[in-house]
Amino acid sequence: MKCRPCSSNKMGRFSKIWNRSLDGDFKEQRSFVRYAIVITAVMLAFLFVKKDNIFRWIEAGVTIRNQEKRMEYLRRETERLDARTRLLTNDRDTLERYAREELNFSEPGDDVYLIK
Repeated sequence: MKCRPCSSNKMGRFSKIWNRSLDGDFKEQRSFVRYAIVITAVMLAFLFVKKDNIFRWIEAGVTIRNQEKRMEYLRRETERLDARTRLLTNDRDTLERYAREELNFSEPGDDVYLIK
């Protein structure tokens, strides 16, 4: 079994697109293909090489998505803390329990035991 050379006819056909003497009856089609290749190469160069390239767009999209998730988390946390604040300001029993458990407050005559 013989191994075929790596430079196949496919590369040869692609390189022949630039030879205008081979255009023949397909002058318009081949001219359009050349034009499309050049325009595509220029657009790819702009997308990947210039300062505001596609990688920065993707990075910005990921950053925005992460910030939106963070904002939603903070919004939920704010709502939870607002509800807790309303309970502590409006309900005396809740405020008293919070002061005893979290701040170690006591009423006169209470025995307080702190266990770590």
